[in-house]
Amino acid sequence: MNRSFEGVALIVGAGEGLGAGLARQFSSAGMKVAVASRDSDHAERVATGVAGVTGGHVRSFACDATREADIAGLFAAVTGELGAPSLVVYNASGFLRKSILDIEAEELTRQWQVTCLGAFMVGRAAAVAMVERGSGTLIFTGATACYKGSSHFAGFAVGKFGLRALAQSMARELGPAGVHVALVNIDGQINGPQHAHEIPERGIDTLLDPDAIASTYLDLHGQHPTAWSHEIDLRPAVERW
Repeated sequence: MNRSFEGVALIVGAGEGLGAGLARQFSSAGMKVAVASRDSDHAERVATGVAGVTGGHVRSFACDATREADIAGLFAAVTGELGAPSLVVYNASGFLRKSILDIEAEELTRQWQVTCLGAFMVGRAAAVAMVERGSGTLIFTGATACYKGSSHFAGFAVGKFGLRALAQSMARELGPAGVHVALVNIDGQINGPQHAHEIPERGIDTLLDPDAIASTYLDLHGQHPTAWSHEIDLRPAVERW
């Protein structure tokens, strides 16, 4: 069943895979959508592409999620142009595959800043307005690394473990104030432009479809407050886990 939603959705970390899928899903549901990326040209391409498909109101914004001033400016700009966001998704993430013997302290710090610190600052900025309003949805994009530190993925896992802890703390504090905080753990690779050449050999069903993932985010936003989910795992049927 198609459902319609009013309000404004803000996606921080909007790439051509899941970020674009989220924007398409939210826009198709009738929401005004803001997509934010550190690269303003990249954000504009995503916004233009989504608007061309949905015909909806999609705007792009530049924001470095590791800079507090950028985040404050982002929320002010989005609120001024579209309205206060009722749905905020933190989709930005650092990714590093490197041996623990070789990883530099600065590299690990950067992974944590993008994956966890940025989530905290965006989540806090969203929560201030949502608590005052008494409603809102805040969703963090997680990964298998939220609960498993695999070999050569220490830098990634440190940030994602922290993200999971942050989401739990925020959910327990903000839920009674009417703010729904959820974590969606993506267990597998997401289909997108970077995997286009692999589809004939691998088969598309081995990759998560970004629009199907985004549908779950919209479902979370639409959940009744007497039956909220907090943590959800998403994976292809063929994924080993």
